[in-house]
Amino acid sequence: MEPPPTAQARGLFSLTHGVQVYAGHHLMEDAFAPHTHSFVEVVVVTAGEGEHHSSAGRHRLRVGDVMLLRPGPWHGYENCRGLDLYVCCFGAELLLRELEWMRDDPLLGHLLWTGPRSADRNGLLALRLGETALQECLRHLDALNTLRHAPAPQRRGDLIGHLTLFLGVLARASAERSPNGRPGARTPPVVVRAMRLLESRYARPWTVAELAGELHVSAGYLARQFKTATGLPPMAYLSQYRVETAAALLLRTDLPVGHVGREVGWPDANLFARRFRAHAAMSPSAYRRRFTSGEGAGGVG
Repeated sequence: MEPPPTAQARGLFSLTHGVQVYAGHHLMEDAFAPHTHSFVEVVVVTAGEGEHHSSAGRHRLRVGDVMLLRPGPWHGYENCRGLDLYVCCFGAELLLRELEWMRDDPLLGHLLWTGPRSADRNGLLALRLGETALQECLRHLDALNTLRHAPAPQRRGDLIGHLTLFLGVLARASAERSPNGRPGARTPPVVVRAMRLLESRYARPWTVAELAGELHVSAGYLARQFKTATGLPPMAYLSQYRVETAAALLLRTDLPVGHVGREVGWPDANLFARRFRAHAAMSPSAYRRRFTSGEGAGGVG
């Protein structure tokens, strides 16, 4: 197994320059320390067993389990015995470019945006694959694994294509195992626009009324549509995005913790600490200390 193409700076793991998509096997024995990263990571269990832990709680892993993490959340593994993970990572910038259209898709939008940000998931979405879906995922992961050895200028289209097909299988599997067994509805355009506004101006002291005014709809209508589509009120969704952004700033910069809070829209230090702890299960100071001191060393996985 080749080492993953990642680099660590101040406790935050990133894909090395020029790498946008990566897939490879990683064998876990015993424990793998908690860590965090700046890319989207999808972990597919192909053999063995272990326990995954994160701010969203603990989850016993077995073959067919999938964990999708957005940038920022921390996670680690314990009690691993022959745990073979097929790990797929891709740069978060793809969510703003090649994969941006997926936000409007009922299944893919849930997989990559609304699902991981739903209440109590804290940027992580867990799902389980049946045998047919698992084998289909493995075919696309094998293709991605092979493509990483091809010349970069010649592989971009194929990489994005196989990544899209892989994510499509996961999205369908997630929908099939939803409580009502049916795909979700398409995210209303007004909700998509609201999400983009909140993400592009996350430091603004938004209220639902101000957000609704920007979109020329009533506050009540927006709140109902947003909650139905994402599972969260608009301000709770904004809070999750601010935490993602704050987590990166805490590890990438030397800004004082209070300054980081102001940067993401929480000028009150106590409020920032409470909001951050609610999503990361630790204070901003503890998060920075843990992942820049070597306590949480790790990498892809």
